[in-house]
Amino acid sequence: MSILLNLAAGLIFGLGLVLSGMANPAKVLNFLDVTGSWDPSLAFVMLGAIAVTAMGFRLVLRRPKPLLEQSFQLPGQSSIDGPLVIGSAIFGLGWGLFGFCPGPAITSLGLAATSTLVFVPMMLIGIAAAAVIRKRLGS
Repeated sequence: MSILLNLAAGLIFGLGLVLSGMANPAKVLNFLDVTGSWDPSLAFVMLGAIAVTAMGFRLVLRRPKPLLEQSFQLPGQSSIDGPLVIGSAIFGLGWGLFGFCPGPAITSLGLAATSTLVFVPMMLIGIAAAAVIRKRLGS
């Protein structure tokens, strides 16, 4: 049952990315190009997502536990540290250079666009490299 609910959530998420234009790197890059062909429409998508998420968190966190798990898995750290800043910078570079972040990139794999076929393997290599570095640093 849990797998089916996760599959449904993933399909809804992917559909939302496609319908909102977030899976289209050209639309994302136009949103980031504030001095050129700026397209502000994704700002409305993001504001809508923030509003829905904020309401969802308020409702869900009132429950004593999640429906399909024994406890909530919330971040234990709230401070801004070096790994957070570095990770955010790398995320921003990937988003700015390719117009993808991880969710839309995975969603766009089905299109087999060259940029997706380059971005996703590089993203996976970056994730693996970060895991190795964190392990070596003992974090």
